[in-house]
Amino acid sequence: MNNPSEREIWQKWRNQFPVTETYIYMNHAGVAPLSRRVREAMAGFIEDATVNGAVNAEDWAETAEVCRAAAAQLINADPTEIAFMKNTTQGILIAANGIDWQEGDNVVTTAVEFPANVYPWWRLKERYGVQTRMVPEQDGRISIEDIAAAIDGRTRALTISHVEFASGFRNDIQALGELCRERNIWFIVDAIQSLGAIEVDVKSCNVDILAADGHKWLLAPEGAAIFYCADEKREQLINTNIGWASVVNPRDFLDYDLTQKPDATRFEEGSYNSVGLYGLNAAIDLLLDIGIPTIETHILELTAGLIAGLEAKGYRVITPKKDLERAGIVIFESAQHTPAEIYEMLHAENIITAERGSGVRVSPHFYNTTSEVERLLEVLPVF
Repeated sequence: MNNPSEREIWQKWRNQFPVTETYIYMNHAGVAPLSRRVREAMAGFIEDATVNGAVNAEDWAETAEVCRAAAAQLINADPTEIAFMKNTTQGILIAANGIDWQEGDNVVTTAVEFPANVYPWWRLKERYGVQTRMVPEQDGRISIEDIAAAIDGRTRALTISHVEFASGFRNDIQALGELCRERNIWFIVDAIQSLGAIEVDVKSCNVDILAADGHKWLLAPEGAAIFYCADEKREQLINTNIGWASVVNPRDFLDYDLTQKPDATRFEEGSYNSVGLYGLNAAIDLLLDIGIPTIETHILELTAGLIAGLEAKGYRVITPKKDLERAGIVIFESAQHTPAEIYEMLHAENIITAERGSGVRVSPHFYNTTSEVERLLEVLPVF
């Protein structure tokens, strides 16, 4: 029997996504479509819960632990460092509310973060007198030197997106992690725009806390998110949301004992979104089967071709062009058309993108093809 060709292998993965039968879908930085594998996993859970109620609840718990191990593998963590959240914001809130703040402390972030990584920190000013320092971008980039300059002796944390949603710029979290380790400050990473698209290694990057919902590059459903807290930092983080599931004997309902679990599951205050975790587990399984390095290489090739084509047609590309400075997001502007007009032009041809700020955001994933990028470019007028 002949071995399958590379083209056949990619087509197999592409066939996992029924969305391709109707659309050229390039809005994974917004909300991603689900794969057949994810749909089947979630449908299986729903069928079980419908027919059997909670008779098989032990299987549900086992799937959650399988998902925890897969999530840990995805970011080079230990399963003891992984908790499940309902979204990225919940993970950031645990970080913001859990640091032992003192009046006069400050936290450093950027001036171009998604609000999920702004408002939890701003709120600290009212409660503790903590200042949020927001480093501006320059030419679509965040300078490490500017971040370092914003840090002083009262800085307790640096919180930043691995990939910025409004520019596509990939922050160098390895260099930033080293900076935080040198200054002895918390390093918190919003990885929702990177996890599933490019490699993320929390250990080599000295990440203390990471949060990422599943509904973008992880290709999972909304409401199922990954939260990471380094083992060595867990006891330093005040758990402000202790619930019945946070303690060592959660099933001893009337034996009240506030002793928290010894791992990251202490941050899981209540019942799981079980159907969501079935979907998240299947989604991570799919990504690991393909391999994140393979996915990253393909995405960077697609976006490099997209950038070159856009510039050849006279568009201004906001996203940096170097591979190490971007991931799956490309944002471009037109001198003659509004973002809404460009978006509608593409949407009319069943090409799904998103308006963001002054431009249009295109975010292809591993199952997108070069021919789909070429079709998008073909639809756009030349200037």
